[in-house]
Amino acid sequence: MLRTITVGLDGSQESRAAAEWAAREAKLRGLPLKIVHVWEPVPEPMAQAPLLGAETQQHWTERVPREAAEGIARRHPGVEVRTEQVSGNPGDALAEAAKSAELLVLGSRGFGGISGFMVGSVGLSAVAHAERPVVLVRALEVAADEHETDPAGIPSAATPFRPVVLGLDVDHPDDTLIEFAFEAAQRRATSLHVVHGWNPPPYFAYGTAANPALHEALSLSASEAVTEVLGPWRKKFPDVEVVETSRYGSGAVHVVEASHDASLVVVGRRIRRNPFGTHIGHVTHAVLHHSTAPVAVVAHG
Repeated sequence: MLRTITVGLDGSQESRAAAEWAAREAKLRGLPLKIVHVWEPVPEPMAQAPLLGAETQQHWTERVPREAAEGIARRHPGVEVRTEQVSGNPGDALAEAAKSAELLVLGSRGFGGISGFMVGSVGLSAVAHAERPVVLVRALEVAADEHETDPAGIPSAATPFRPVVLGLDVDHPDDTLIEFAFEAAQRRATSLHVVHGWNPPPYFAYGTAANPALHEALSLSASEAVTEVLGPWRKKFPDVEVVETSRYGSGAVHVVEASHDASLVVVGRRIRRNPFGTHIGHVTHAVLHHSTAPVAVVAHG
């Protein structure tokens, strides 16, 4: 079955930005775009209220995805646009829709930082349950944000793409995650910036800062580990320029810093099946909330 780029649309500003990003990604990949609108049934007494009558329900279940599809088709000629309406819990429905998608795209409320979290419960639920890649897009994201500014310093979608950033765990590298990042960079004809944060083992921690030679040795070891992991991928993708950064400290902090000059940030989520629910991981969770670029979360075993 032909996979699609699937986007969840609820009519909000952030979901509209996600739909535009999804359309651009569909064009890059040569795939159809599917707009999924999830309708949450309301209790019968509320459904009978004047403000929630037949006309309002029709607007949200029919007009919103139809009008969005018409607009996207005009702005992105050559992209096949489909729509689908489903009912139920949005997080569960979107995770289900992701199963037949190349990737799922969702909107996120805005920039992070001290202003607070930006990924809502629906987005986190879909990220935590979907086993296909999920991309979170900020509410005000536009095409020019993913590109270098022009020679006059003006944002433009006609200039080269900014780098793709990959947050890499050298202790548990995953081929699915790394390949996704390399392909994203290749598709955009841009470089791949691989970011790794390292910390000394607990038995070294207290002496590292006061021992420059030890710190340098550990830093060199971490850099060599990154180079070793990426070696086969450099050969597989010889046309992708790779920039390696291995720095002392929190990987989440370093990836978020790198996001300021990125077209896309790629991080992983380990799939865990247990009766105690799902787990996103602290680095991915932090990047989702504070990255200034779209974030792709790639689930892997």
